[in-house]
Amino acid sequence: MVTLWGILDRVRSTLAILALAASAAPAFAAAAGGLEWTAPATWKAQPERPMRAATYAVPRAPGDREDGECAVFYFGPGQGGGVDANIKRWIGQFDAPGGGAADRLAKISRGTVNGLPVTRIDLAGTYKPSGGPMMQAGAPKPGYRLLGAIVEGPQGAVFFKFTGPEKTVAAQKGAFDALLKSVSR
Repeated sequence: MVTLWGILDRVRSTLAILALAASAAPAFAAAAGGLEWTAPATWKAQPERPMRAATYAVPRAPGDREDGECAVFYFGPGQGGGVDANIKRWIGQFDAPGGGAADRLAKISRGTVNGLPVTRIDLAGTYKPSGGPMMQAGAPKPGYRLLGAIVEGPQGAVFFKFTGPEKTVAAQKGAFDALLKSVSR
């Protein structure tokens, strides 16, 4: 005879197995604009946000006061502006340590990943986070770093923007590089 308690025990067992399987997963895949990527397992997917394909909270390095963030943007074919304009905009969101323009500090490189053109930027200084449409900009954050990449996919560019305290970004650079190496059609 099937009892309510027997059914509840089976449900609990099934949920426990599912929870164990989910916690053992090394990473998770995401997609936008005809591209797929695998985010590092230690990065936590955040709730949906306007204009973002994905947002990940990146665990802070010991001694840092806050986590990093990797935002992934996709605006559609031919949308979101050109690669160079976006790199310039990202540079404009930073000041050099001690003040002044950060453009001379930006390290920009171009290459490919799985046959897709990629433009990368590495920049450290004082981050001036924009608030987005109809939002107030955040307070300047000295000692921050940006690792960014624009991958030109078959349905338009996908923008990966990882910002955070310099130690956190340095500690997670390998994870960001692995994410980019995973990008494919």
